Amino acid sequence: MADVSAASRARERILKKLAAQSHSLSFVVLMGSLDQVAVVVPCLNEAVAIRSLVTEIRDFLPHVLVIDDGSADCTAAEAVWAGAKVLTHTSPRGKGAALQSGFAAALDQGFEWALAMDGDGQHAPSDIPRFVTRLESNPTAMRIGDRMQSPILMPFVRRMVNRWMSQRLGNYCGRYLPDSQCGFRLINLDVWRRFRFSAQHFEIESELIVRFLKAGLQIDFVPVQCRYASEHSKIRPLRDTLRWFRWWKAIRCELAMIPNTTTAAIRRDPHFAHTAQDAPA
Repeated sequence: MADVSAASRARERILKKLAAQSHSLSFVVLMGSLDQVAVVVPCLNEAVAIRSLVTEIRDFLPHVLVIDDGSADCTAAEAVWAGAKVLTHTSPRGKGAALQSGFAAALDQGFEWALAMDGDGQHAPSDIPRFVTRLESNPTAMRIGDRMQSPILMPFVRRMVNRWMSQRLGNYCGRYLPDSQCGFRLINLDVWRRFRFSAQHFEIESELIVRFLKAGLQIDFVPVQCRYASEHSKIRPLRDTLRWFRWWKAIRCELAMIPNTTTAAIRRDPHFAHTAQDAPA
């Protein structure tokens, strides 16, 4: 009964949101998409924020999977109380590993899409309709949140690092990337499962983009809110920057020397064909 109520609330909430935003998408099509999406939330010691976050998410999408990445607090219990399913790592393995576990679990449970959101409240659940309202009319392998249209609340150093990384990744992939480091993103799980990812930490956002674009897949961006208030970032600038540079060197060597055996098969799928709008800006 609880799941039915959550699904009903989600449908009602999104319908109101769509009406307010004057979307022309068929309501019937949208409602058919809701049960195809699992929200995947990687967490480490987020007991303070996770209950309210899951509650807000379930006003839009009923299926929430929280990955407790070895928390020392009661993150898992708070998430369960709010109605999420929880998968627990016995010790911290990193955001990349947590996302991989969550995507695999969502795929095993029959979901077609995973919407990744951070567990600290940085991503606004009210932006969820921007990701799900175009699933049928504009299929894509990955849809990423773009905070850089109004980044004033983003700490200056993180804003500059994001722009630097986005430029480097965009030049390498031949595609303009407005916000390569946003973790708020919708991913097609059938496409995701065809790749092997090496990133275990925050470099996972970059690796998803590189592997998808280098395989000729379509990605797009939707504007989202930039929220930085009491959230305590898990990013450690020196440590995570060094990890990113090690990953950056390794991925370029790998793709230069080893043919991507998944590329041809994925490109034959017209549902995710690379389109002209993905050309570099």
